[in-house]
Amino acid sequence: MSGSVLAEPVGWAAGLVAAMVTELLAVHWNAADVDVLASGVDVGGRKLPSNAWMALRRLGWSVAPPEGVRVNDRIVRMAQEQAGRLLRSAHWRADLTAGVLKAWPAEPTRRTPEEWDAVRAAVPGGEHLPSSVITSRTRQISAFVKKHGRMPVDVFEVESAPKTAGLLLLSACDGQQATIERHETESGRALLRLQLPTRPDPQSYRDWSWVACPLRLPPTVPAGAVLHLPTLRPHRGRVRADVAYTHAVPKADRSGHTVALGVDWGLNTLLSAGAARLHDDGRITAFGAGGMFRTAGVLAKQHRLRRQGEYLHAKADHYQRLTAGDEQHALAAKHTILSDEIAHVSARRSNLNDALAWAAARWAVDQAITAGASVIYVEDLRSMEARGMGRTLNTRLSQQVRGRIVERMRHLASETGIAVVTVPARNTSRHCPRCLTPLRHRKAPDRPTVPGWKWASCPNPTCSWQGDRDQGAWQRIAARGLVHQAKTACDRTTGAMAIRTVVDRLEAGAVITPTTPKTSRRDRSKTGPTRHQATRPTPRRRRTPSPTRPSGPAGKRPEGHAHTDRPRLPRAAHRHQGVTTISTPTSRHRPRGAALGAGFHLHVHATPPRWEHVPEPDALSGTGSLS
Repeated sequence: MSGSVLAEPVGWAAGLVAAMVTELLAVHWNAADVDVLASGVDVGGRKLPSNAWMALRRLGWSVAPPEGVRVNDRIVRMAQEQAGRLLRSAHWRADLTAGVLKAWPAEPTRRTPEEWDAVRAAVPGGEHLPSSVITSRTRQISAFVKKHGRMPVDVFEVESAPKTAGLLLLSACDGQQATIERHETESGRALLRLQLPTRPDPQSYRDWSWVACPLRLPPTVPAGAVLHLPTLRPHRGRVRADVAYTHAVPKADRSGHTVALGVDWGLNTLLSAGAARLHDDGRITAFGAGGMFRTAGVLAKQHRLRRQGEYLHAKADHYQRLTAGDEQHALAAKHTILSDEIAHVSARRSNLNDALAWAAARWAVDQAITAGASVIYVEDLRSMEARGMGRTLNTRLSQQVRGRIVERMRHLASETGIAVVTVPARNTSRHCPRCLTPLRHRKAPDRPTVPGWKWASCPNPTCSWQGDRDQGAWQRIAARGLVHQAKTACDRTTGAMAIRTVVDRLEAGAVITPTTPKTSRRDRSKTGPTRHQATRPTPRRRRTPSPTRPSGPAGKRPEGHAHTDRPRLPRAAHRHQGVTTISTPTSRHRPRGAALGAGFHLHVHATPPRWEHVPEPDALSGTGSLS
């Protein structure tokens, strides 16, 4: 059966499952039932099964289809599995909300350091919890207080039961409901067989029939991988299958690394990465200048879609206020069209972010494989909030997909046995990678017209390192990860690795040792006339030397920026221009140089002439008689 024909019976089955899930959530969406399910033991003290549908049946939380509808037990299993997963996920949010309510601050918009310590102590695992998570939960509670005038009791009063998505979790079924097998000769093909209803409300088991669905697997699925029953999702008249597979991969180590890849986040430059090596004597050296993953075009398209979505949302809200929910209003049809357009733009943004996350993760993992690195160290920016930096910069920061990139990076790196570890981001862009001295940031010397503080230089005279600030940041991240690799912690639930704290004693050794000695360059400033070079024939002219020039500087244009006839150099109109430059070049024509009092044009580089007294010619010289 093709995808378009399969969408209708899958939608009928998903609707039956969603109705039962909604009924289960309406009954058990409370703190008592969620705590019982999360405790892991039943009333008799026995351990609950790991499968959610089996745990719900052990607790006696049953559900039945609507009256007059006949479904088999595997359809009920899928409903219980989906509801159990939603209830289990609510337990963490319940504990977080209870901790925030227990340590509620005097000023919710700004906590003091003591209040931060109190709320982290009240939340389970709050010591390493990002501050953005606590802040967002605080804002949610503040909105509830503003609306109802009182504090909520728990998260179940703040949040209503989640909406149920229409999907089929075939992983909760057995061979009597669905089977999947790979093609015998073509590894990129598979066949899924499952029972689906032939009508929206099946009255008996005769209204269920077996359907064969051919699947085409992507090339990323290994030929020897074991396929598991997928999750089916109806989407725009078709069916999408999320197929899980299992295959053996090398185990990633937490420590014992000698070559590491450091990854730094950026705004215009999304990723900056480079490799570093830890030697036996404790020295850390970098492999060249690293690389950058630039996505200016993709980010520009993302911002255009965001602005278009904001405009459509504003227009739809205006139509909603005018129609006041009246479906017979003249603008009701236009409001429906705008709603469809909003969904289309949102889907485009989601697809663009997903493609960007996969591309960035693939690039970073390829860099690690090429350099022979066994670990990727990424700075942890989960606590960074987009505020206090201006409207434009705040919006751009909030649109980043850093969390999704790290998830994709972990997935791709696990196939080759490369560990992905997050490290604290404190002072990675501020300190020098070679001596840990606070850096000075300014515009890049080769791009004086580009705004920002892209270039970093070390004020330490014994170091004098300078370069792109992102280049120094990935060196700092790689060095910090290598010296702190013994402090790597692994989450038991997700398997994510992280270095949570920075030890000052170890941080003192997180410096990059230069591989080549520094070259001393003498001062080549202009201090006098240019040395006369040997004459040579002029091209395309007779091969005779030029006439002898007069001795002395008379009549010669002074070269360079150091004038010999002025006791004091003129004041520059801008701190980035030279003494003979009217202004720093800009990207567009701005004829306002005369207003600065330093010349007639902003782009002129002029040298004041030195005039010499020329004697008047003799009126009688060269005269004579014609006879």
